[in-house]
Amino acid sequence: MSFDELEGLGLETLAIRAGHARTHEQEHGEPIFPTSSFVYESAAEAARKFKGEEPGNVYSRFTNPTVRNFEKRLAAMEGGERCVATSSGMAAILSTVLALLEAGDEVIVSRSVFGSTIALFDKYLSKFGIQPRYVELNDIAGWEAAMSSKTKLLFAETPSNPLNELVDIAALAELAHRHGALLAIDNCFLTPALQRPLELGADLVIHSATKYIDGQGRAIGGAVVGRDQELEQLFGVVRTCGPCMSPFNAWVFLKGLETLSLRMNAHSRNALGLAQWLEAQPAVERVYYSGLESHPQHALAQRQQRGFGAVMGVEIKGGQPAAWQVIDSTRVMSITGNLGDVKTTITHPGTTTHGRLSDEQRASAGIRDGLIRLAVGLESLEDLKADLARGLDSL
Repeated sequence: MSFDELEGLGLETLAIRAGHARTHEQEHGEPIFPTSSFVYESAAEAARKFKGEEPGNVYSRFTNPTVRNFEKRLAAMEGGERCVATSSGMAAILSTVLALLEAGDEVIVSRSVFGSTIALFDKYLSKFGIQPRYVELNDIAGWEAAMSSKTKLLFAETPSNPLNELVDIAALAELAHRHGALLAIDNCFLTPALQRPLELGADLVIHSATKYIDGQGRAIGGAVVGRDQELEQLFGVVRTCGPCMSPFNAWVFLKGLETLSLRMNAHSRNALGLAQWLEAQPAVERVYYSGLESHPQHALAQRQQRGFGAVMGVEIKGGQPAAWQVIDSTRVMSITGNLGDVKTTITHPGTTTHGRLSDEQRASAGIRDGLIRLAVGLESLEDLKADLARGLDSL
C-alpha cells in the first residue's frame, strides 16, 4: 500500500497491511530476501544507485526489501515519517547517540532506565566525550535543573523497568524543545499498540523489537522511529558502522506486528488481574504496576497510554532470600532475564538485569533486594496465581 493509502487506517490494519510492496510473483505473505547484494541492468544503473541518485537496493547492510518492509510498517504504526531498523535494542540506542551527538554534548537520562543503557552511557559513550546526567524519571523540575547549553538529548523509558514509573511525555517534550534538545522515548514495554510517544511530542521512539514486537522470544532486533531529518543521520550510522537487522529477523518481526494489538491487550488484562491479586497477598510488600489505582501515577497512565502493559515489579517481604524462594518455587513461569514473550517470565533484577550496576546505582534506581520482576504472559491467569502462591504461601 502506498503512503497515501495508509491515511485514516486503524492501527490493527496498519499492523497487517503497511509496508508490503508485492513483487512480480504477486505473493500474499511478505517475502524474505536473504541476499547480501543486488544486481543491476547496467554499470550506469549501479552508479546511480550507489550515489543515491536513484532509489533501489545496494547492499543488505543498509538496503534490504524485507527490512524495509518492517521499517515502513513500524513507522506507520508509530505515526513517524521513517524508521531505521538495527541489530538490537541496544544498537538502536547506540546508533541514535552516534548519529545525533558529538564530543562535548550532554544527554539527560532517567535514572530508572535499563541497566545496560546506563552501562552504555557511563562506560563507553563517556569515553568519547558524551556526558550523561541522571535524573528521577517523574521529576520534571529535576529534568529542567539538569539542562545546560550543552544538552542535546533527553532519553527516558516510560513505563520504567521494572518499577512502572512514568513521565509526562508531553511535558518533557515541551521542556526539551524549549531548550533546543530532542526527546527520545523507549517504548518497548508498551509498543504503539498501547502508547504513541510521537503524538505526545517526542522526537524519537526507540524499540527493542526483541520484546513485544516479536512477542515469542525468537529473534533479536531494534528500531528507531521519528522524522526523516534525524533518521537520515541515523541511517548513515547503520550504513557505515553496520549494526543492521537481518532479513530473517525482520520477517519474524513483521509477523509479530500482525498480532501486536491483540497480544498487548491480552497481556494487559492478565497483568492487571495478577497485580490486583498480588496486592492482597500477605507476603507482598508492594506491587509496582501503573494499572493499579494505588499507583501514584495511575491517572497519568490512563491519560497517555491505551493500556498498562505486562511488566510489573513486586516487592517481597524478607529481602533477597524470600524473593529467591518465590522465584525458585515457580513451575509454570520461566526464570529468565528476558521479557516480551507469550510465556510469563520472572527474575530478580538486583542480581540479573541490574546486576552490573553499583550498590549505589541500584539503590537510586529503586532496585531493592526483595524486588522481583514479572513480565506477564498469556497463560491462564489462575495458573499464574497458583504458581506464585506456591512460593508466597511458604514464606
